[in-house]
Amino acid sequence: MSTHTPVQAWRLRPAASGDVEAMAELRAVVMRPDLERLGRYDEHRVRQRLRDSYLPEHTSVVESDGAFAGCVTLRPHGSDGWWLDSFYLAPSLQGQGIGTAVLAGLLALTDAEGATVRLQVLQGSAARGLYERHGFSLEREDPVDVYMVRTAR
Repeated sequence: MSTHTPVQAWRLRPAASGDVEAMAELRAVVMRPDLERLGRYDEHRVRQRLRDSYLPEHTSVVESDGAFAGCVTLRPHGSDGWWLDSFYLAPSLQGQGIGTAVLAGLLALTDAEGATVRLQVLQGSAARGLYERHGFSLEREDPVDVYMVRTAR
């Protein structure tokens, strides 16, 4: 008997300016445990940082069963690469393979163009394991953030 949970139906769609508040709220929910652990949680700042950096032209919304379920930004970085940012998935959908599928799809695109991808995660974040499984490695770190890089495959 298999204990593997099947991946729910999901899709990516281009983000729109009206998605920013749902994304900011999801960011606050997803990041709260890690930010509190690091002594850095601020109710307003956690949302405002997303609002201030929101780039709908480089952002996709994850929908599951037709409803907002997450988001991811892949924006140009340097002359030959991309920065993966604002990758959040509703806690109820984490661990079901959706994040893995979204990340694999994005990396297939960056690999096809021979691009390097960089990102940043909080120290101690479970997301680091996801990124390591997809070939990201430590570039540098500080007491709060871990910066990771992945060269094209």
